[in-house]
Amino acid sequence: MKPGDVVDVTVTYLEMLESPREPVPPAPPGVEVRTLVSIPAAVYRRLYGTVGRDWHWVDRHALSDAELEAQVNDPGIEIDVLEVDGAEAGYAELDRRTAGEIRLVYFGLAPAFIGRGLGSWFLRWTVERAWSWRPRRVHLDTCTLDHPRALGNYEAVGFRRYDARVRSVTIQQPVGGSSARA
Repeated sequence: MKPGDVVDVTVTYLEMLESPREPVPPAPPGVEVRTLVSIPAAVYRRLYGTVGRDWHWVDRHALSDAELEAQVNDPGIEIDVLEVDGAEAGYAELDRRTAGEIRLVYFGLAPAFIGRGLGSWFLRWTVERAWSWRPRRVHLDTCTLDHPRALGNYEAVGFRRYDARVRSVTIQQPVGGSSARA
């Protein structure tokens, strides 16, 4: 795919209606999760670009710095960063603004950390974190532009599909460099 291509993308909607019974295992050596507070736009853009570049994440790039900071610093939004030996390895964004629901808005790893078993552990950690707020439901959506194992990983931790829709998407030039997939 290259910028300007129009592709049909299947968006799959998933939900979890009860907390998983299995606790999250201890973090692998050198792994920590840090919750960000008062996030500058440049920090968020770096995370978003690093994690989402290869998967065509573009929505947040359209926001001004002020709009982006207002959105990610809302008290109902939580940004958790996965760190491996002090390096940013990925992040998760939870939206708690709808009563009784938590939406996993963004989740992913930086390319250098994919394939090391960290994604599965971090996803389990993120799901446990979401359920710590005691919602009725945790939900997310993913699409066929995402990592090929994303949907299976979400289902493996207990998310269930409840809808899928096809929509046409115009591939955009990645921000901050070229993409292996573009």
